Amino acid sequence: MVREYHKWHSPRLGRDMELLIHGHAGLPVLVFPTSGGRFFEFEDRGMVASLAHKIDNGNIQLFCVDSVDMESWYNKQVPPRWRIARHQQYDDYIIHEVLPLIRQKNWNPRTVALGCSFGGFHAANFAFRHPDVFTGLLSMSGAFDMARFLGGYHDSDLYFNTPTQYIPNLSDPWFLDRLRNNTLILATGWDDQCLSSNQHLDHLLNEKGIPHKLHIWDSNNSHDWPTWQRMVNEYL
Repeated sequence: MVREYHKWHSPRLGRDMELLIHGHAGLPVLVFPTSGGRFFEFEDRGMVASLAHKIDNGNIQLFCVDSVDMESWYNKQVPPRWRIARHQQYDDYIIHEVLPLIRQKNWNPRTVALGCSFGGFHAANFAFRHPDVFTGLLSMSGAFDMARFLGGYHDSDLYFNTPTQYIPNLSDPWFLDRLRNNTLILATGWDDQCLSSNQHLDHLLNEKGIPHKLHIWDSNNSHDWPTWQRMVNEYL
């Protein structure tokens, strides 16, 4: 399996950022780590190994990025306004630094956003905010209400990074037309603490007429890596 390590100083984040690429060809998949996870988490947790047959066959190519969640959403040492601003810088980093690398390595015009747990939020939020870039979404056990992280603080940047807030008011045909032509998958389990969050997002997408799939697994410990390994093979 082709494995590439990349590191550069991000001018948008003001620090070094790292990522791993697994595979040589196929559908490009941008992988977000769970809360506090790193760019090597997908590999360490056996997710890359579980997809080895698809990667080696050139069906998919994984781009596993780092996060700044501990500097943004989870950083209680700074004011809420700074935390959401840090996430906005991360959005710029993904779109203007990581995506050009993906295009350089892979000319496939379709790109999937993928993540588990908090990474599932990132995957969904990027897919909904940038439907011209991400034509596919696989969110496993994601949670989508970001207001709970900021202790009651609210502004327009929080609104536009909280899918459960901006999707109900989405009316721009540019966004709706693209989202309705993309492939959007939510996966969770009956014992998943994020079940209700996925059911709520499912309801909101249905109300906007945005085609998608919600899969609820009847499995034990569905909010965990063994289940996510099975899910990713089923839906990716």
